[in-house]
Parts: sequence; structure tokens; C-alpha cells
Amino acid sequence: MFKKVIIAEDIDAMNLGIQQVLKDLNIADYQHSKFCDDAFLKIRAAIHKNEPFDLLISDLSFKKDHREPNIKNGDELVQKVRELQPDIKIIVYSVEDKSFRIKSLFENAEIDGFVLKSLNSIEELKKAINLISSSDKKFISPEISSALQEKNNFEIEELDIKILKHLADGTSQDEIIEILKTLGTKPNSKSAMEKRLSRLKDFFKANNTLHLISIVKDMGII
Repeated sequence: MFKKVIIAEDIDAMNLGIQQVLKDLNIADYQHSKFCDDAFLKIRAAIHKNEPFDLLISDLSFKKDHREPNIKNGDELVQKVRELQPDIKIIVYSVEDKSFRIKSLFENAEIDGFVLKSLNSIEELKKAINLISSSDKKFISPEISSALQEKNNFEIEELDIKILKHLADGTSQDEIIEILKTLGTKPNSKSAMEKRLSRLKDFFKANNTLHLISIVKDMGII
């Protein structure tokens, strides 16, 4: 079982629920942070003291305060923590249910578990901690595991992310098309660009391009 745990969660009620789970599992050494930057600093400090954390439990969404954060969301936090401490176990505990985002966490940040915040999430979190502490298996909440196994009609591609990043930087669609042509990236026609953006807007339920950029930024996609 894990000996030392850090929780990254900004909602007090959720924090208390996670702490109770740890107490039920006889894990007495834990800390919590309401901000990603603070959680990262604690993890780094623990490594320097030669007393590293065994497990990170992190939400994905964090409310902003008056400070401008260096690490803006849980996606960035788990990625940076994985790079800093490759052997730490990571469980994401979130309301997020979009399969492409969850897949990205498993593939890119190599998280060990994803627990969906729901009516049964406390028990699922206990199961996740028990499973991950005693094996190399991954845990995924049953509500979303089937969705992850299905082949979606539309999946976010690397080209989509590049286009979204260019748009977020203020690059016009015509300029992006020229950039894609210069790089030899296809499709690079105006009609292909418009179709791709239309599908992205539908997928994210965005009213317009600005709304789309705002949504993907908040979700940590760009």
C-alpha cells in the first residue's frame, strides 16, 4: 500500500472525501494542495528531501485566483510530475468524460488510473488505490471504460491541435493554409480547413471559432 500521498484538488468537499478514503486505507501520511503550482513544488521538495510521494491524486480543473499560475490545469500537472518523478503513481479524479482527453492522459502522461467523479466515486477511488498499489494494472471507472474502447466517429488529431494553436496565436485561416502548404502537410485546402473547423466546433459544442479556442484552452488541449 502507498505510504505517502499528495492530493491536488481545489474543492474542499472533494478534498475531505479523498482524505477519508486514505484514512480508511490506513494511509496516514498525506498532503493536499488547492493549486497545481503548489502541488508541484511540494512534490519537488519531497524529492529533494529524499522523501518522495508514492501517489498523486489530481483533479483536472482548477479555479483561478488573483495569481497567474505556471501550471494551469491538472493535465499539465500530471505531465510535469511524470517527467519529474517517472516512478510516481498517478490517479486522475475528475468529472471529465470526453474519451479523447482521457486517452491522452493515459498515452501521454502515462497515468495509472482514472476515476470519474460520480455517485460511486468514493468506492471506485478505493478500488483504484488498492489495485494500483498492488499491481501494474490500470484502473478506469466502468462508466467510461467502454467509451474508451470504442472507435469514435471523430477523434482529435495532431493536425487539429496544430491548427487550433495557430488560431489561438492569432494566425488567420488563410495564413494557416499557406503554412501547411509550405510544410507539405495535407489536407491544406480552404474547404478542408473549413470542414475540419466545423467538425471541431460540433464536437466541442462551440458557437464560433473564438468559443472553440476558449474551450480547448480551458481543457488543456492547447
